[in-house]
Amino acid sequence: MITQRPKGTQDWYGADMHRRTVIESIGRRLAKTYNIKEIITPIFEHTELFSRGVGETTDVVQKEMYTFTDKGDRSISLKPEGTAGAIRAYLENNLYAESGPTKLFYVTPAFRYEKPQSGRLRQHHQFGVEFVGSKSPLAEVELISFITTMIKEIGLSDAKLHINSIGCANCRKTYNDALLAYLSKHEEHLCPTCKERMKKNPLRVIDCKVDACKEIVKDAPRTIDYLDEECKDHFEELQALLNELNIPYEIDTGIVRGLDYYTKTVFEFVNKDGFTLCGGGRYDNLVHEIDGKQDIPSVGFGMGIERILYFLDKEGVELPAEDPVELYVGILGKDAKAKAYRIVKQLRDSGIIVETDYMDRSVKAQMKYANKIGAKYTVIMGEDEIASNKAVIKNMETHEQLEMAIDEIAAYFANAKN
Repeated sequence: MITQRPKGTQDWYGADMHRRTVIESIGRRLAKTYNIKEIITPIFEHTELFSRGVGETTDVVQKEMYTFTDKGDRSISLKPEGTAGAIRAYLENNLYAESGPTKLFYVTPAFRYEKPQSGRLRQHHQFGVEFVGSKSPLAEVELISFITTMIKEIGLSDAKLHINSIGCANCRKTYNDALLAYLSKHEEHLCPTCKERMKKNPLRVIDCKVDACKEIVKDAPRTIDYLDEECKDHFEELQALLNELNIPYEIDTGIVRGLDYYTKTVFEFVNKDGFTLCGGGRYDNLVHEIDGKQDIPSVGFGMGIERILYFLDKEGVELPAEDPVELYVGILGKDAKAKAYRIVKQLRDSGIIVETDYMDRSVKAQMKYANKIGAKYTVIMGEDEIASNKAVIKNMETHEQLEMAIDEIAAYFANAKN
């Protein structure tokens, strides 16, 4: 068993690691153009951060967190998502003292004890962005614009934006009363968890994944019919901005998101089959929930990298291939090693991807290995080549050969690259 990874986890290497790196690189490059700064927070936090921030009635807190008591008798949890930790860091490090809004992104592991399935693991990796300090709908539009570009560059061009507004505390009470009245008529058909949720936070029933509950909430009251003037104006301005930027969207009143900190805008990007690729929304009360002192309007989103990779595979989308090995330098004989490796280092210093032999293999074995790793060119350096200061460069695809001075090899490939 010790040689098997825990259920719901994945080892990253080879082509999978490269594809994950491609997605992260797209996000990092876009973040730079949006002036979004990277943040790294611990993979574990005090459990209270998540119970207060994410919400005690959510599936995440009730069923899915990895929680333990450390040697100091403190309750600690592996982070199930990135937002709460980012906001805790924002407060602890006084980032709110900086002028203007704070825009942060992260690439982080996240942990949820749920049934492993395609695209969902117990340890997954999340790319997320938090835009802290703006109450303007333009903040949502900025993140939606970011995601639209990122998903398009990844290759999931058929993704569609779904939006909803779940209001604020002022209008939520009226809605909750209407929802509770509706759910009470169907209580006997709700799952045991939702029967409890009705009493504490009826909105969570809307997000239930149990089929019987999903059927009941189809005809439940809609949050957008209970918005106060401020929330209604906010949602209308958001739509106007999206229209102005020609970003297509669909109002989907079934979206409430699975975390309690959301207010007003919530959104998801879904594929052609209706599966969620990523999602987010506004959370104007989260800072106050965590520190109990201040309200700082904020908006953010999270994108599960494994989930994106799953849908890329399902839709047959190819990401850019890893750069191939440009040159394989074969080495024959003890006396050739130092000279050959000096050339290898010169090539690498010029940015050329080079591989060489470390196992004293025969020429045949080395050429077989060079072909296996997809090297574009090969050169063999033995004692004869070192003595004459000449070697033959072979194109592995065309089999064309070119003889040149060994001392000129590094410059030749560096010039070819440029």
